[in-house]
Amino acid sequence: MSFNLRNRSLLDLKDFVPRDIRFLLDLANELKRSKYAGNEHPRLKGKNIALVFEKASTRTRCAFEVAVHDQGGHVTYIDPVSSQLGHKESLKDTARVLGRLYDGIEYRGFHQSVVEELARFSHVPVWNGLTDEAHPTQILADLLTMEEFGERPLHELSFCYLGDARFNMGCSLLIGGTQMGMDVRIAAPAGLQPPAELVEEMRTLAQTTGARISIEIDPLKAVIGADFIYTDVWVSMGEPDDVWKQRIDQLLPYQVNKALMQATGKARTRFMHCLPAFHNLDTEVGRHVHERFGLSEIEVTDEVFESDASIVFTQAENRMHTIKAVLVATLA
Repeated sequence: MSFNLRNRSLLDLKDFVPRDIRFLLDLANELKRSKYAGNEHPRLKGKNIALVFEKASTRTRCAFEVAVHDQGGHVTYIDPVSSQLGHKESLKDTARVLGRLYDGIEYRGFHQSVVEELARFSHVPVWNGLTDEAHPTQILADLLTMEEFGERPLHELSFCYLGDARFNMGCSLLIGGTQMGMDVRIAAPAGLQPPAELVEEMRTLAQTTGARISIEIDPLKAVIGADFIYTDVWVSMGEPDDVWKQRIDQLLPYQVNKALMQATGKARTRFMHCLPAFHNLDTEVGRHVHERFGLSEIEVTDEVFESDASIVFTQAENRMHTIKAVLVATLA
């Protein structure tokens, strides 16, 4: 090919062009087929990966660990209390140490500036496992999942993200969908929409990629004809507990329920969520919200979450396949 991603970092999807993303999705498909067939060829033998987590995770940690192990590499998990990152040692110094010891670094935490500084001073590939501003590995998994279930090229598919769209998921889905030429809809209250400057940047990019972008307040209007309905939790990790009432007041009309799914007018619309989801009272958070506000289901109803339309666990699995593609493309 006329390009490659070797030694590249993945900090934000805006760092990559559409053909880079297309290459990663094709590679993820190839690696997924190989894993299912039992003939996967390990391409990361002798590679050591540091997993730096300042925010807890199930899917991101497990996806990275399985991906590295499948490909013959080794990982070191570093949790918030296992390093001196930002406490007794500067981020710049930690980056230079890790860069001497490891072939690549995954970071999951709060600020985009941290993952960018890790990349600047470590001099090895750095992959963003989530920051407040961006979640690129999740979007790669989402694009792969939409392509699998949409059964058409991405540029012929539409999705609608509902909820708080100011931060990593709403913004990253807007970026990824625009890059791949999709019909991108965001449904959110006026105060919870993506930053105006990002929307304008993506509208400019859409003139090249052919994407269609709409930002709506009315959720029922936004979902008409959508192939995929996507939502996320209404209060993110690290936000204060006292924002729950405000978010419920703002976002209850955007809850994904049977009526909203039917409003698409399509029998085969699929439901997506990056997880964890608060769809019942089986979690501590769910019970806490129920005790305070009387809601037994929050951003999505249990009826939708457990329905045949729900593809959330394929999304979760595809985190591993797309992360593996990123690792192989940037290290192997």
